[in-house]
Amino acid sequence: QVQLVESGGGLVQAGGSLRLSCAASGVTFKYFAAGWFRQAPGKEREFVAAISSSGGTTYYADSVKGRFTISRDNAKISVYLQMNSLKPEDTAVYYCAADPGGIATLRTMTTDYWGKGTLVTVSS
Repeated sequence: QVQLVESGGGLVQAGGSLRLSCAASGVTFKYFAAGWFRQAPGKEREFVAAISSSGGTTYYADSVKGRFTISRDNAKISVYLQMNSLKPEDTAVYYCAADPGGIATLRTMTTDYWGKGTLVTVSS
């Protein structure tokens, strides 16, 4: 069983940076692809970034490419999202997720492994 807890959200001005962390429990996490999704008010949840179990492969939504960086530390069983050059449209609740089936499956958002989310607010 894998449990996920996000932290690091908050209020930041446009152009600023935040680093989100996702602490996982369960030794099997290192075999899971992991990623970040977000849901803005009144909108559907959307994919942000994903990383393979080894950390060797990453994918990003076009809207965050070049600004966000996903990474993981399997020794600390954690996943991170470094967010730079933040824009007001990045405002959302950010969720960490993990999937044993790999990145392709993770991006379908059908996994059972989700955190409860952390709120990121970017002011203009």
